[in-house]
Amino acid sequence: MKLNRIKNWPKLALLACGVFSVAVTGCQTDIGGQTLPSGFYLRDDVEYHPAGPEMIIPNQVRALEEYNLDQQAVREGLEEAP
Repeated sequence: MKLNRIKNWPKLALLACGVFSVAVTGCQTDIGGQTLPSGFYLRDDVEYHPAGPEMIIPNQVRALEEYNLDQQAVREGLEEAP
């Protein structure tokens, strides 16, 4: 009876590894070169990131010009400093 228990350990270990890998990786499958989604794809939240400006430098230049105009106005006494 003890021999049967010892012989089943490799099978149980392999089964446990298989169950663990399915639980960790989800249910995505690869069939015929296609990656098919898991069963939860309908409930998955979709993130939308609108396209921003191609170059960030124009925004920096504009912000720097606005800052310089504000500082010039403060120096001339037209406005109070924030």
